[in-house]
Amino acid sequence: MKDAEFESLHDVFGPVIASYSRQQAIEDGLLVDVTPTAREAGFVLPVAVSHAAWCDCVAWTERDNRLQVYQDESGRLWDVLFMAFYAINATSDSGDRLTYALYRVPKDGYSTEAEEVSLKLVVGPGDAGEPVVTIMLPNED
Repeated sequence: MKDAEFESLHDVFGPVIASYSRQQAIEDGLLVDVTPTAREAGFVLPVAVSHAAWCDCVAWTERDNRLQVYQDESGRLWDVLFMAFYAINATSDSGDRLTYALYRVPKDGYSTEAEEVSLKLVVGPGDAGEPVVTIMLPNED
């Protein structure tokens, strides 16, 4: 059978067994939609941060302020997005993924100094095939 003879992906692979959309991941909390703040940082595409990256690099509470050093989530999110936008503009690579460095105070109950971590930015298709950005930890897919 030639490629032109296939009418749809269903003909090639059969019926969809299961699917999980980006919107469902946002609703379930596996992704955090940060598009409004990302637009302020210069992004033109929708941006989401994985739950794990959010917990490691953005999440910060009043308790953390008392135990560690004063910060807030909006400032930490801005750092994640600003450094991502900077990394995009600083690279000559035109690929769909990029690893970049970020300095953040670890949320460990005692640290007061920032430490370097790596984050991965991936541009991929959204639920309707449109380009979207996802920021995650390097070991996430």
